[in-house]
This record gives sequence, C-alpha cells and structure tokens, in this order.
Amino acid sequence: MKTLVYPLALLTVIIYCWLQANFQSQSIENFDTKMAELFFENRFIEFFHYIGEPAFVVFVALILIVYLAWQAKNYRGILLVLLTIAGGNVLNQILKKWVQRPRPEIEEQLTSFSFPSGHSMTGILYLFTTAYILSENNSKGRKILLWIGAIILTVLIGLSRVAGARHFASDVLAGWSMGYTWFIICMFWYERRKRYFQRNQ
Repeated sequence: MKTLVYPLALLTVIIYCWLQANFQSQSIENFDTKMAELFFENRFIEFFHYIGEPAFVVFVALILIVYLAWQAKNYRGILLVLLTIAGGNVLNQILKKWVQRPRPEIEEQLTSFSFPSGHSMTGILYLFTTAYILSENNSKGRKILLWIGAIILTVLIGLSRVAGARHFASDVLAGWSMGYTWFIICMFWYERRKRYFQRNQ
C-alpha cells in the first residue's frame, strides 16, 4: 500500500492545481451545481461539519499530543501533529487569500473565502494523522479499521460543507487534494527521521 501513497500525493497536487486554474470554468460550475443539487440540505450529512469544526480539531490534536508525550514518548510524533494540523491550517489560509474565491450565495453566509475548503483540508489532515499515529503499534485488522473510519469521516466532513451550502464541491475536492498532499509530505519527513534515528541508536 505504501508504494501507492507517494504517486497518489503527486496526483492530488495535480488535481489541486487543475482545480485552482479552472474553478471559474463552465465544466467546474456544472459539477458544482450537480453536487449542490444532490447534497443540499441533507441533514444527516450536514451534521458531520461539527467534527470538522476548528475547536473539535484542536481538541483532538491536543489529545494526540498528550498521548504522544506521556504514553508513547514520541516527540517526533508531536512535531508531526503540529506540522500536519497546525501547518496545514496555515497553508489553507494562505491558499484562500491567494485564490479569493467567494462562497456560494446564501443568506447569512460566512465572510471568509471559499477555495479550498478549510473543513475538508484540516479534516483529512487531523483524521489521517490520528489514524497514522494510532496505527504505528497496532494489529493489521485495527489498522484497517482505523483507516476506513478516517476515510469515511473525511468524506462526510467534506460533503457536509456542500450540504450546508458553505462551499462549492470543487472547494471540497481541492481541500481533500491539498490536504492529502500535505499529509504525505509531513509523513515522508517523519518516516525519514524515524529511520535515521533507528540506524544511529
């Protein structure tokens, strides 16, 4: 599986760049319209935006840091959490201000920019980081369950932003794409440092 994660990260950064270059095109507008019609006001899906809220993400990140510091004694893991979640959030804000895409036009809409979706990007980052850390010393069966859970929740968080008309579907796809790419960059650094220290012990 690990042989696929790096090519997939290259693919997702290409997808992100294509979306950023073409989000004003007719094809993307048609895609966004169809997805909005499919998911708008789906109350079940819309509920999942709560587990992508910044306060919840920070709460999970703090629990991970406490676990890594006191239970696992994994200080490189703490830096991984900060790089993926905090660093990813900073990257998301930079990209939003660079692109400056307005959000969908609804009453009482949020005032921040839309592209890429922050919930989608930080959602994939904190869920994948959590699954990755908890998978390190776990059985194969539990690893599979952790990753399946992380992927399902990532999808639901992203779709919740379309269901609530807070984002276009292309914003969500861009958030997932850049989020995955940033996660793999951070994971690559973490694994290289881990191998380095294992060789020099």
